[in-house]
Amino acid sequence: MIIKKYLAQTEVEAIELAKEDLGKNAIVMNIKKVHPKGLAKIFVKAKVEVTAALDENKNYSEPAPKAEPSKRKDKPGQNFDVVTPDETVVPPMPKAENQEQSIQDKLSKLESLLEQQMQQKVNEDAKQQETVSPLETPNGEPKEPLSKEEKKPDIEDKENEKTLAYKELIRKQLLQHEVDEKIANVIMEEVNQSLPMNAAVDQILASVYQRIILMLGQPYLIDTKPSEKTKFIFFLGSTGVGKTTTIAKIASKLKLEKKAKVALVTADTYRIAAVEQLKTYANIMSVPLKVVYSAGELKDMLEDLEQYDYCLIDTAGRSHKNKEQLEDIRELFEQIPVSERQVYLVLNAGTKYSDLKEIAKVYGKMTDFSLVFTKLDETFSAGAMLNMKVETKCPLSYVTWGQNVPDDIGEINPQKIAKELLGGDSKN
Repeated sequence: MIIKKYLAQTEVEAIELAKEDLGKNAIVMNIKKVHPKGLAKIFVKAKVEVTAALDENKNYSEPAPKAEPSKRKDKPGQNFDVVTPDETVVPPMPKAENQEQSIQDKLSKLESLLEQQMQQKVNEDAKQQETVSPLETPNGEPKEPLSKEEKKPDIEDKENEKTLAYKELIRKQLLQHEVDEKIANVIMEEVNQSLPMNAAVDQILASVYQRIILMLGQPYLIDTKPSEKTKFIFFLGSTGVGKTTTIAKIASKLKLEKKAKVALVTADTYRIAAVEQLKTYANIMSVPLKVVYSAGELKDMLEDLEQYDYCLIDTAGRSHKNKEQLEDIRELFEQIPVSERQVYLVLNAGTKYSDLKEIAKVYGKMTDFSLVFTKLDETFSAGAMLNMKVETKCPLSYVTWGQNVPDDIGEINPQKIAKELLGGDSKN
């Protein structure tokens, strides 16, 4: 893994330096302002320092080929890769939040916790040995003093034992946050291979932190670049996961912040009051809402919808076990060419990991998608997000919390998730 720092006048310039040096696959690890010291701070403006990383063991040279949905032959249990509508498979580097603390500062709480637990273990061992004289063996026989050659390996063994204990505590911390055991073991194995046996705890924490961020990858968001063609954005998911509210939040941000022309379409005509709910949001935002009862109706509307920048489509909430109902959804989004559509699978963050895997596997046989996690105000499961990213190989995108439109939504923040998994305060 390559880790470098870049200094520039602005955050954008610093990120550009990182991309030029490490390439477009670099991941932003940390961003902070650097203030000049002494009298210089009166005359010299603060600069921005960006820490970026690149996994040199991963081959980025050959982009993954695009797949046509009609030619896909998925097998049960098969993982699937995301295919973006653009020529470049890897999305652009996201804008990271300004953070004044370094990685070590962010993880200092966990380091202190590990030190305390290790000290408790040392104290317990010392108490157990109090009953035995330091000059005698447990059998009461006199001990012979150790030579320098014998003492050195003993010290090294204790240091290695201490390091192993740190790593095990970190592994348990990941498991407590519902990270899949196989994924946690992979992370720790990579750390063991990259660090010396007696590495310091801050090195171990930083290495785990960086690997989690690399695993989470960059969020794949709705493309807000100007385009002559309408972007059709589908939202899939089971009943009650929050698709409609998520659509309202995204539509509001596109209209208010990007000044975009937005249209809404709903095919959720089965759930009671579903159309009325989206109609209420549409009236508040002053955007058109169209209702479709079949895939053919959407095709007939395309000429009218092409005058808008974005068309957000709410599909009917279906059970992932009902194949006939899912086929209706497939027919709906297949009315739009692959190059003109984006698909998001909306998941409830509080759903069991085993169920999330099954839902993603079923929808994955229909199309490629990005992952949206909702209802983080009810349960925050950072482990589930990491698990699903690794399991599906589909990019993460948005997270939502609460019912406030459009405030309670944001893009996935890999740094915050990594801090949450390691026991840090993700609010900072």
